[in-house]
Amino acid sequence: MKKITKAVIPAAGLGTRVLPASKSVQKEMLNIVDIQYIVEEAAAAGITDILIITNRGKGAIEDHFDHSFELEKNLEGNAAKRDLYESVLACSDIADIYFKRQKETKGLADAIYRAKSFVGDEPFAILYGDDVIDADHLHSLQFTLFIDRPDMNLLTDVYEKFGNGVVGVQEVPREDVPKYCTLDVTPLEKNVMQVHDMLEKPSLSEIMSCYSILGRVVMPPEIFEI
Repeated sequence: MKKITKAVIPAAGLGTRVLPASKSVQKEMLNIVDIQYIVEEAAAAGITDILIITNRGKGAIEDHFDHSFELEKNLEGNAAKRDLYESVLACSDIADIYFKRQKETKGLADAIYRAKSFVGDEPFAILYGDDVIDADHLHSLQFTLFIDRPDMNLLTDVYEKFGNGVVGVQEVPREDVPKYCTLDVTPLEKNVMQVHDMLEKPSLSEIMSCYSILGRVVMPPEIFEI
């Protein structure tokens, strides 16, 4: 089984769910800086190459992971700001980060398809910016094998063991399932389940379980043929 070393982060959305805050600031760069945490999470799982799918007006994301020589020079000689200096340097050295534009906003599947040449014939991780996960509180992950390491690690372990695409899930209140999706599952071992079917935004009568996909996925390269 091939080791997973590549990840795709779709960041080309318009941020309509957080308007008006995202009108002039990309949602990925709002004060939580969620894309920073997501990249760190991927790197902690052993992923070395990350492709971020962007679109027009998202240059700040590229700048965030680039060197800022003036800022670094200003911080370098200040002993009181040593921690800040090291954290700024770390942003530009987390992993090999690449960028590709989705020139038309055609949705998530199209954004992921932009990564076909980057992925090649390897399995790859997908991390969605809508979900920022605290690795210390992984009890909410129900589709994973272990709960003592960063969450993307858990999904890659499951992929390498079973050889199937893997989705991280969370259990949500039944009344909230129609906002997300529902999965038809049967237990395999510990917190790992086999998924037989999925229905996006079901009606209450269509709910198969209260497990809904979280924004962490591992996919085989065959997904691009669909």
